[in-house]
Amino acid sequence: MSPAIVILGSGLAGISVARELRKLDKEVPLTIVTADDGGFYSKPSLSNALAAGKSAPQLVLTQREALAAQLNVEIRSHTRVTRLLPGEHAVETDGGRLEYRRLVLAFGAQPIRLPIEGSGVGEILSVNSLTDYAAFRARLAGAKRVAILGGGLIGCEFANDLRIAGNDVEVFDLAPQALGRLLPAQAAAFFRTRLEAAGVRFYFDTSIVRVERSEDGLVLTDTQGKNFSADLVLSAVGLKSETELARAVGLKANRGVVTDMLLATSDPDVFAVGDCVELQGLVLPFVLPIMQQARALAKTLTGTPTTVSYPAMPVVVKTPACPTVVCPPPSGAVGTWCEEVEPAGVRALFEDADGKPLGFSLVGEAVKEKQALAAQMPAWL
Repeated sequence: MSPAIVILGSGLAGISVARELRKLDKEVPLTIVTADDGGFYSKPSLSNALAAGKSAPQLVLTQREALAAQLNVEIRSHTRVTRLLPGEHAVETDGGRLEYRRLVLAFGAQPIRLPIEGSGVGEILSVNSLTDYAAFRARLAGAKRVAILGGGLIGCEFANDLRIAGNDVEVFDLAPQALGRLLPAQAAAFFRTRLEAAGVRFYFDTSIVRVERSEDGLVLTDTQGKNFSADLVLSAVGLKSETELARAVGLKANRGVVTDMLLATSDPDVFAVGDCVELQGLVLPFVLPIMQQARALAKTLTGTPTTVSYPAMPVVVKTPACPTVVCPPPSGAVGTWCEEVEPAGVRALFEDADGKPLGFSLVGEAVKEKQALAAQMPAWL
């Protein structure tokens, strides 16, 4: 018998949908298809696992067999989807054809690749999965100097984690500051000072264009011709939603797979969830939006159409050297940042013309105001 619901992807999004479904329906036939081994782990933990001494196997929270039993689900691991066939209510995989009544795309996102040249390009790592993390840990053995491309959230989290673990860390970013998309200027300056005090070296307004192998490791060259040495290069410049299979069969996609408020794609029996989704122009690669999506989609799939809503959802940056919480204003909001700088932290509010707070950034000891401020923020959607 064909499963009623097929989920493509076993990351946080796909597994969260399965868990929410099982709260509402214990028996509906459910299959998860994944290119991974099918065990569940928390992807956000990859960027701060090193200092905790966690190996890749130790990050697995639930093994595949246990997860399948818990959720009463068939997990087809190490299986790649090669084609979607929405007109036939089926998908083709390298393990055969699989039919469905409802399909959930939980493909996630892939690392952005920079246009870098040189003999060392193949040495550049990205960490976007447990397999990537295992390769990163293996390559890190014996490596002292680490260069990180990207000073955004993931880049800074890895930088702090690597410093705690004792590595020399240099961060390069074309932006003028750390966390350029999240923090206003004075909060970013405070954040930079704290991470530099922990030993991280930042190079802003800097773009790496070449990586060459050398007898002593790798040599990075920026646009000005300046050279930097490293044993390992980690790219953390961001992610782009995985849309290739959806586009190939005509499902609407922009930055992500476009859905309506029910998370239905342009095919009413195909839904999307997680990092691959574009909803009302928003692509939000964070945990809290995924949980909101999973709860709503589970209700829809079990017969109660439920639209997604996004309350204000603060993002916690995992940098112990400088605790940081950001709640971005709603997309398209017009206003200005008002920053209060204290020796121990910075409190920044994004306010509209009437002084109404629409978002906030808190660094250092100011993070203690997270809960109180979050309650005052408008919903994102």
